[in-house]
Amino acid sequence: MGFLTILLFFIYTYGMGFSTTFFLNYKGNFLERNIMRVGLGLAIFVFISVLFGIVGVPLDWKIFFILSVIGPIIFVSFNYTKFKIPIIKLKKSHLYVLAVICMFFITLSVYNKGSFSYSWMEDDDSWNHATGVKYVTIQRTIKGDPPAQYIDPYPPGYDILMGVLHQTEPSLQWTLKFFNNLIIALGILFFYFFVLHFTGKRGTALFSTFVLFSIPSYLSHFIWAHTLVVTLFLVSLYCIEMIKKDKRWIYAAIVAIASTWLVQPTNPLKFFVLFVVYVSVKCIVEKKVKWDLITAVIGGYLLAFIWWFNHLEGILPGKVKSAVEASSASGGGFFATMFSFVQKAFPPSSGTATRAYTFREIVFVQHNNMINNPIGIGLFISILIALGTVAILLSYKGLKKEENSWKIIALICAILTFLGFNTMTFNLPIGFISFRFWMLFALFGSIVAAEGIWLLFGLFKRYKFLILSVFAIGILLTSAHQKYSVNTVIWPPGLGWAFYPPPNHPYQEAIDYAWIKDNLPIDTNIFTFVDSYVLGFDMYACLWCEDINKYRETAINQTASDLNLWLKSKGIEYLIIDQRAVRKYGVDVVNNKLQELLGSGGFTLTHRNSMFVLKVV
Repeated sequence: MGFLTILLFFIYTYGMGFSTTFFLNYKGNFLERNIMRVGLGLAIFVFISVLFGIVGVPLDWKIFFILSVIGPIIFVSFNYTKFKIPIIKLKKSHLYVLAVICMFFITLSVYNKGSFSYSWMEDDDSWNHATGVKYVTIQRTIKGDPPAQYIDPYPPGYDILMGVLHQTEPSLQWTLKFFNNLIIALGILFFYFFVLHFTGKRGTALFSTFVLFSIPSYLSHFIWAHTLVVTLFLVSLYCIEMIKKDKRWIYAAIVAIASTWLVQPTNPLKFFVLFVVYVSVKCIVEKKVKWDLITAVIGGYLLAFIWWFNHLEGILPGKVKSAVEASSASGGGFFATMFSFVQKAFPPSSGTATRAYTFREIVFVQHNNMINNPIGIGLFISILIALGTVAILLSYKGLKKEENSWKIIALICAILTFLGFNTMTFNLPIGFISFRFWMLFALFGSIVAAEGIWLLFGLFKRYKFLILSVFAIGILLTSAHQKYSVNTVIWPPGLGWAFYPPPNHPYQEAIDYAWIKDNLPIDTNIFTFVDSYVLGFDMYACLWCEDINKYRETAINQTASDLNLWLKSKGIEYLIIDQRAVRKYGVDVVNNKLQELLGSGGFTLTHRNSMFVLKVV
């Protein structure tokens, strides 16, 4: 386990967050102040690292370490005479935070239990991220021509973060699994503090966090950039809320918002709509233009163009480009043309896992679920969301008050995100990768659910403890239990791997590949006849080396002696002949090549199962 890298993660994030906030009017309690510095530092790390990648500053962990400790060192050097060991008197507010910290550790423990219950990575995104992470780790840059799906033109913030962390932790697989889970768990803490300032009510913040902690549709331990982008969205919301306490939080909010669009390309567009709702309601309720909020949101998206200025064209999918052409040719007015464009670019079926959902699927969560974005809410949470909606609508007279504007924002955002994942269910004219709205609905649905519990408390004042107990247990049994089941079972390795029928294990190919992880030293240099996923098993293969990739195209046709000499010249220690080679070249060709290699004296068979591991001698 990489204790050093875990420590460095918190040094990077806390140090950068501290440097940004020590001069602010920041009088939150001790735990909030220091936890949220980690969140803000995470956003700053992403922004700075992408900026470094653009201008060519080496993405080396030592540089980030120095940057993260400069601020605290300067602060201490000027204030060491005033320094006193903080005496923390346990208050009720601290107990609330401690409860959320317990949820943080439970989430991290459960997700780690699931992630590390098998020796491979799940689905396809994780293997693709592994290439980008390794490239950053080795090359210390994002420039060049990385064969990484999630670096260019895709915003590279997630891969850069993981690549820097991997520089001090030898195991790439462990780095991706653990820190992906850590980021999700930290989001539970960030959500609590956002809701605390959003609503001004600790009880609402705590119960909302419990609902989010339990709801299945909020972020499984699936490895993808959405993990980081949603967590940074919560940091952004927190920064926006803090502007009302100190205008200088505008700068922190700008960087936090910009960081989301430097991690993932589509969710920040959804965030923008939610930010518009937030700012619009605030302006209407307070009867004035909130220029500070507008500046923070617009400034954040404009700042993100440090990346998007030269990459927007590359990220547009083909269907978007064709939609532009079709819409332009259709004629009509501006708005008709724009609607036609959006409808063609983002039909209600957009998104690989988008489909129509039934009432039963939404309300009654199953123990079998999607792994990238689980669906479902749960019976007791669904009841509370319905009651919360009623409670907010019934209190319409008080919604005009400034202190109640959050209720309108939460309800509108919950409705929008609910419609967002139900585009096919309700036959809506447009959709925007609909299935990914589930995780966003979980955020605002959890806040609305808290209003449901307060409604019940008001109706049955003498039975508050009983109501709370029934619903807490009900949520654990109808939501959290199913979430636990999904996140602790063995997940498949992805479509890039062969699926074996009985009596074989369905993931036999990935199981066989795991042998190299368990038996060969980390970063052993390996060659395969067909591009494979050895990086995800903590091995090394230079997938960005043009000469190696070119040689791979004809390697199967090379003589054993030529292949042996070439592999030695590249420092490659092992050759793997796997099922991918069989699927590409056929059984006879592969068998003949295997017999030739073994008979040449230049290779020795180290291991065999569904693949053959040959040591270069």
